[in-house]
Amino acid sequence: MPAIAPGSVGLVEPRRHRFQEPLPLSSGAQLADYELVYETYGELNASRTNAVLVCHALNASHHVAGVHAGEPANEGWWDNMVGPGKPLDTRRFFVVGVNNLGSCFGSTGPMSINPATGLRYGPEFPVVTVEDWVHAQARLADVLGIDRFAAVMGGSLGGMQALAWATLYPARVAHCIAIASTPKLSAQNIAFNEVARRAIITDPEFHGGRFYDHGVVPRRGLQVARMIGHITYLSDDVMAERFGRMRRGRAEGEGYDFGFDVEFEIESYLRYQGEKFSTYFDANTYLLITRALDYFDPAAAFGGDLAKALSGATAEFFVASFTTDWRFSPARSREIVQALLANRRAVTYAEIDAPHGHDAFLLDDPQYHALLRSYFVRVAREIQ
Repeated sequence: MPAIAPGSVGLVEPRRHRFQEPLPLSSGAQLADYELVYETYGELNASRTNAVLVCHALNASHHVAGVHAGEPANEGWWDNMVGPGKPLDTRRFFVVGVNNLGSCFGSTGPMSINPATGLRYGPEFPVVTVEDWVHAQARLADVLGIDRFAAVMGGSLGGMQALAWATLYPARVAHCIAIASTPKLSAQNIAFNEVARRAIITDPEFHGGRFYDHGVVPRRGLQVARMIGHITYLSDDVMAERFGRMRRGRAEGEGYDFGFDVEFEIESYLRYQGEKFSTYFDANTYLLITRALDYFDPAAAFGGDLAKALSGATAEFFVASFTTDWRFSPARSREIVQALLANRRAVTYAEIDAPHGHDAFLLDDPQYHALLRSYFVRVAREIQ
């Protein structure tokens, strides 16, 4: 067995829980029977007050930290954040990662068997929302015996779930940590999602979402969708520094090929990311999750007034943004902060100067990690 890296939670094993009580969904549909896959790290204290829920973004999962047996390269997606001695220190906290409904990493979703038909759900899996995910997560918290989380945290779409927790279950959240997030998608954000969805839906191998029955995968659509998304995750500065106008296999000053195959390094990079994504992600899941992103807008029920939408939240907040993030820019995080201040809520805001764009929340930026480490030290003091 390979040695466990310092600071790692080590080998972890996913667990699953089946729920037989129907889950009402925002659409009016319901899931009568479903499973949630989850992982936990650290130990739940005797008073059950040290739990932290980590909510995942678009293409992540319950596998937040550590490695699975036989898969030493499959490190958790936020392994640099969660573990002994890391900002979210598992020597102090019991950390829970849940795979959301509709995902393709184990929880009930389009790839699952529909008990009513004996076939995969496919396009018949109901559209789910951020709020639906939070209600399902709350049920899992009940199963785990957690009445109140010391913190609910997430980046990007995960941050939206943290905000939803603070408004839907205010008594169950002590601290809400929303990083590189937004209170709703802009028209531009929705437009990117729609172009990505159309790439998938118009792929001839999509078959109306029934591609499983045909033994194919709409790889071309998934590849283009991922390429579009990846462009929005990187800053212009990072793309310029890493790729610039470098050409693949060509010395500076060499002539162009005057064709349409890969010629620039950025083209090669995007194609690689798209091809890799199409080998592990489900097309129907991509449609579902991007639509959940589109629909998230807690202020909509309050005439667009975000302050009113957040007025019922009682948690303390940590909100962070990154200067070069143009997908969910700092201005969107400041909207959240202003709405909280209007309600006289305690909020810590950090606008971090990092060059990496939206993906910065996943990276090991010293200033960013120091801020979160300090915040979690404070959270830990409150539960001692």
